[in-house]
This record gives sequence, structure tokens and C-alpha cells, in this order.
Amino acid sequence: MITAFLTFLFFFSIIGSILYGRKLIKTEKVDAVFGNPERAKGGVHWVIVGTSFLLLVWLYYSWDIAKSFFPKSANELCQVGKVNESLLSLKYLFPINERQLKSTSVIETETENLDNIILEIKGSDEVNDRNKNKLINFTKKTKNTIPLLTNEKLLENQTRDQIRIVTEKINNLTKDFLKTDYPNESSEDENKRIEDSKKEGKWSASSTSIENTIEIPSIPKTKRGLKFQTAAIELNLISDEFFEIRNHNEQYTFALENLKKEIKDYRSQLSPSEEISSSLAKDILKIARRIEYASIFPPNTLKDMQASIVNFDKVQKKEQGGLRWVDILFFPSGTIISSGPSCSEQGSGRWLPKPSDTVNKFTLMMNPNVGFKQIPLIWYEMMDVSKIVGFILPDWIADILPGKYPVHNEKGEIKPNFKSKVLNFVTGDFDLFKIPIPTGHIWDSFLRVFLGLVAGIIVGVPLGLYMGLNRFAKGFFDPLIELYRPVPPLAWAPLVISVLGIDNLGKVFLLFMVSLSIMIISARAGASGTQLSKIHAAHSLGASKWQILRHVIFPNSLPEILTGIRVATGMCWGTLVAAEFLAGTTGVGFVENVAKKYFQYEVIWITIFIMGMLGLIFDITIRKIIDKTIPWRGKG
Repeated sequence: MITAFLTFLFFFSIIGSILYGRKLIKTEKVDAVFGNPERAKGGVHWVIVGTSFLLLVWLYYSWDIAKSFFPKSANELCQVGKVNESLLSLKYLFPINERQLKSTSVIETETENLDNIILEIKGSDEVNDRNKNKLINFTKKTKNTIPLLTNEKLLENQTRDQIRIVTEKINNLTKDFLKTDYPNESSEDENKRIEDSKKEGKWSASSTSIENTIEIPSIPKTKRGLKFQTAAIELNLISDEFFEIRNHNEQYTFALENLKKEIKDYRSQLSPSEEISSSLAKDILKIARRIEYASIFPPNTLKDMQASIVNFDKVQKKEQGGLRWVDILFFPSGTIISSGPSCSEQGSGRWLPKPSDTVNKFTLMMNPNVGFKQIPLIWYEMMDVSKIVGFILPDWIADILPGKYPVHNEKGEIKPNFKSKVLNFVTGDFDLFKIPIPTGHIWDSFLRVFLGLVAGIIVGVPLGLYMGLNRFAKGFFDPLIELYRPVPPLAWAPLVISVLGIDNLGKVFLLFMVSLSIMIISARAGASGTQLSKIHAAHSLGASKWQILRHVIFPNSLPEILTGIRVATGMCWGTLVAAEFLAGTTGVGFVENVAKKYFQYEVIWITIFIMGMLGLIFDITIRKIIDKTIPWRGKG
């Protein structure tokens, strides 16, 4: 219901926003200057068009629209898939889906294999002439068994009757399939089927588990689905019955048994030095056995059976009715297929999950009681302030104090002194009050990016300004920066993580390296690009070096610096995900890496969305800072 509502909402949002946009275009001033930034302001309606179109496409290609408007379609297509799977093995015998009869293709393949063996025998220097003649003779005898199977006159009446019975069963199934009351299901069986189908659930991902589960129920929920499932079961029985039929007449059986005996006797008489000859004889015997177990019949023997299969296929497609149009129109780039006892989504639905399932798993991952690997995406935990104090203050504060730490007395008692009390304080070994602290995968990734970015700004901006103003600094630091800057961050990741560990320190330092080079180059470009006239004007007014730096150079460098921060933010996010891929137990990249291993596409898309949203929040924040700090940008 919700998806149906959203579908209509997105559709009408697109139409309404386009009409509104066209109306604004008609009323726009003709003399508006091209290139004026004011022309690009606003346009929220076009944002609605783009976003709604994107979501509508996602709903369509993820099959969520099909799920909403035709909730039983997947289950019915599952039963159709069972019929198609049952028909597949039978169709394979005939030029229906294939180009030629299976008998023809088997004969063609095995004849080619025998010809290749003859060429190998003739060209072998390790096989003597006597063995060559023997092996070529076996090959010819194997070839001669094929006409014994394809000769219409040698086909036994028992085999003909078996084929006729199978053909009649297919025709009878076709007649039954056309009946409205097929299959005859008692009320007890119907109630049991409905009850079992309810236990199996609806077409959807599990509402209680992050792990992938069977989404498509296999038990038929409708009468039409039951019809196809019953037909599939009967077809499987008919197919099994047919493939037990062997076209082994007396002449063929006699010739084959003699061939097997001759090859066996020949191989037993060979010496160890004649291993090549034994191996070739074994290969000939393998081909003879493949011919034996293949379904080879005279050309026209299965003509009636082929017609019956084609007829049933037409009938079952006709009986699908509107379901075929649902499959064509609302299941783009794939369909529901049967794979053994279960059914699965084949096509776009395999990698593009339904928004409803994605939202469901996102809710579960946000739940602190479920999360991902027992860690929620983002939540909070109550932490004692003492732990924060212990984390911030170094232990050596207590170590440098005069005196010694207390020693136990003869009674085994320890009396604390001032030094031990200070140690307890700096290590956080005391009780205070608790405050909420953010936790979770999103928070861990956010914190790593933030710390790495801030560290890069603190170090990179002053160094970049110094390089832009001082010849020595530029000459000394520039080669060092340019040496490591072109190296991809992923190339540094194994080294950094190996040295600093897989915890936060290694990842933060890697992000610091990424942001540092960007900030240095941005600040250097901003400082060196300051107009000389402004510096001369400030100098003539008696400004000191510090004042020139603070009031002229730094403000003029801000656009470059802030642009560098935007670029560095994007680079940091990309690098972080890769670092969490390589080594991590928390973070958005870690979640995606685990989800990738188990083909949890909903979780993968959730991580992509999270990274996109976090990057967007960072970018919007920086843009707001740019608007507030340098309002003159682009206006003078």
C-alpha cells in the first residue's frame, strides 16, 4: 500500500514540477544576463523532478512496483518457473530451444571425438603399428554402433510402446491443464496449503533478520499457482519415465558387449611400457559408454512426442493469461525462476533490492538490539565522564610527581596517598556522572574522517601558506609533498595499517595523509595567488607582516582553502571505506565488505546511501561556511 502511494506521489511530483518549471520559464525576464549566478538560484522543482524520477526508476527496476500492485505475481511466476524447469529437459531433446535434435548433436560430437582419437593414434610415435591397428579397429567398431541406434527397422516394439505411453501422458496432461477444476483439490488439502503458505510468509525479505532469506514463497497461494505446480510435478514424473527408456536393441547390445570385452582383454595384455595405448583404449571405451547412455533414437521416432510437448508449452503459456504481461512489463531485466525446490529472483532484483526491503533492513541495523554484527549503525551509550578524563589526560602526570606510590603494609593493607589519587584521576579510575556518547558504525566512520580532516587542516594550511610566502619553505617542502602526493592512498594503506595497527590510529593517520597534501596545495595556491597590489596597499598603510598575513593574504586564500576542504572531504571518505575494507571491525566500509561476501545487496545499498548522505552533509556544511566566511566570492 505504501509503495503504491509513493509510486503515484513520485509520478505526479514529476508531472507537476515539470509543468511548474515550464510556467516559470515562460515568465522569466528576457533580458536576464547569461552567466549571472542569480539565474542558477532556486530550482527546487527541478530537484523534485530528478529525485522523484530516480526513486521511481528504482521502484520499477527493483520490482517493488510489481510487489505492490501484483503481490501474488512472484509466487505464481515461481510455479510457472517450475513448469518451465520441468519442460527444459524434454525440450532439450528437440529443435525447439536448440538448433537440432539431441540425438544429432550427440552423434556429431562423439563422431568428432572418435575422429580426433584416430588422428592422435596415427600421429603417436609411442604406439607401435600393431597397437595402432587394434585401436583404430576399436574406434571403427564404436562408430558402427551408432547406425544400430538410428536405424528405424531395428527399433524394438517395446521401446516404441514406451515412447507412445509417454506421449499420451503429455497429451492427457495438456487436456487436464485446460480444465478449470484442475487439479481436484479437497477442502482439507486446500486449507492445509493455505496454512502452510501463511507460515512461509509473503514475497519480501525477512522482517526479523539482517541475513538474506528466501524471499519468494514456493508454496502456491492461488488456484492458478496450484495448477502450474501440479503440472510441474506431473511433468517431472513423465520426464523421469522417458529418460529411463533406452534404445538398446539386440544387435546393438551384442555389438557393444563384444566391444567392451575386446577392449578389456586388450588392455589386460598390455605391458606397463604401453601405457599410452591403454589410455587411448580407455578413451574409446568412455565414448562408447557415453553413446550407450545418451538418448539416441531414429530421426522420426520422437516426432509425436515433440508435437505433444510443443502443444503443452503453448497451452501453459496461454493459461498464464495476464501474468505474462505482468512479467514482461513489471519485471524488467529478469523474471522469477525455479531453482530446485525453491525460487529466486533472476535479473535486476538480484542486485537492485526493493526499497521496502532496504528500509526494513536499515531499520533493523539502526536497532541497538540487532544492528550489524551486534553493533548498531548509530546509537548512544551512557559513559562515565571519568573514562573520558582518563582518555584525555596522560598517565605520566602522576609519574612525574615527587614521592613514591603506596606500598602495602604487613597486614596487606594499602593506604592511598596523593600520588596514587592523582594516578586514579588521570587513568579514569573513579566514579562521576554519566553522559550519552554516540556509538555505532556511522559514528566510527564519521569520527575517523573528521579527525583525519581536522589534523590535515591544522598542519596543512599553515604549511601551505608558509610555502606560498617563503622561497626556502617552497623549495624544501615542495619535493617532499610532490613525492608522496601522486601515490594513491590505497598504496599507503597496507603500510600504514601494518605499522600503526588496524584500530582508529592507523585509519586516522591515513586520512591525515590524504587531506594534508590537498590542504597544503590549496593554501599555497591561495597565498601565492594574492594580488600584489593589495599587499602593497596594506604595506603603505603601515601594516606589519602579521597584519598583512591576517587581513590580506589569509582572507584571499580562504576560497582556495575551503575548496580544498571540500575536495579533501570526498577523498577522505573514499579512502576510509577502502581502509575499512582492508582492516576493520567497525565502520561503514566494514559493513559493506561483510555484506559483499554474503551477497547482502540491501545492506550494500544502505552503506552506499549512508556514505552519500554523510558526504552530502559534509559538503553542505562547508558550503554554508563558504557563504558565511567569504560572501564576496564571485561578486567582485
